[in-house]
Amino acid sequence: MISGKFAISIHILTLLSKFPDEYLSSEFIASSVNLNPVLIRKEIGNLKKNNIVISKEGKNGGTKLNISPSKITLQQIFESTFEEITLGYSKKEPNPKCPVGKEINTNLNHLYSDLNNTIMNQLKGITLEEFAKNF
Repeated sequence: MISGKFAISIHILTLLSKFPDEYLSSEFIASSVNLNPVLIRKEIGNLKKNNIVISKEGKNGGTKLNISPSKITLQQIFESTFEEITLGYSKKEPNPKCPVGKEINTNLNHLYSDLNNTIMNQLKGITLEEFAKNF
């Protein structure tokens, strides 16, 4: 299901791109995103796992980009937060005896696959650097 992880990750990375030589604290980032620093650290951990950011601990610690913003695509960010978009399915299994019920999930799977392909094609053409120019 869709969540705010992509928006949070883009916010974090856009902020980091504005301070390329500084390690930003999770508290500073959290104040910009208006979230608890614990949630920010969770998303930073995911970005770190995908080698998009690096972190260091200590008094002057924090997080900064590991890759130039010109080399990070929004597709990479999206893929670090989700494997794919799904708008969800009914909580109950549809009636397999119904002509719609027996095919609805198959048709939704095709729709979601098409949506993912469209989204990925659009996101791969936009770099973080291009996105961050708006700020």
